[in-house]
Amino acid sequence: MNTNTETTAAYRPSLAFYHANAKCTGCAANFELHPAHDAVDGYMFVRMANQMTLADRAANPPVYPRFDWDNEITFKLDVIEVARLVRVLRGEEESLEDGKGLFHISAEGSMRVCFRHMVEPLNCYSLEAYRRTKDGKEDNARIILATAEATALCLAFEMSIVPIAFGVPRVD
Repeated sequence: MNTNTETTAAYRPSLAFYHANAKCTGCAANFELHPAHDAVDGYMFVRMANQMTLADRAANPPVYPRFDWDNEITFKLDVIEVARLVRVLRGEEESLEDGKGLFHISAEGSMRVCFRHMVEPLNCYSLEAYRRTKDGKEDNARIILATAEATALCLAFEMSIVPIAFGVPRVD
């Protein structure tokens, strides 16, 4: 386990995918690595934001699509949950928990995270997050990843297993 919190705090790599579309139903997803340190378990922090605005490249200056990061849906994936997503990405399973997904319950409410390989209408991967707060408010986000993006995510997840489980080695 890494006990150098200064090094760990500075080490926050992330991988982001932005998928805007003309219907304004796109989504962005950001995967941020939080390595284990001291007595803190590591995890992958996922942020998803739905598309807010359309692009207008004809405008002067051009307007690019924006995503609603103020109302983002966030969740953490522990080392075993990351491994479960890798199994789907490798083709060892078609979906998380046979389509049921992962469930997270907190003081604020509940979350269900679904991840699956799709072949119709095209070969891709779907990451969906459904959030319900204690006061009954529900929202969701969904991003479709192309196969090349899914390969990049799989490789990033595979490389993240060691820092999530054991932290970042100290450099003395």
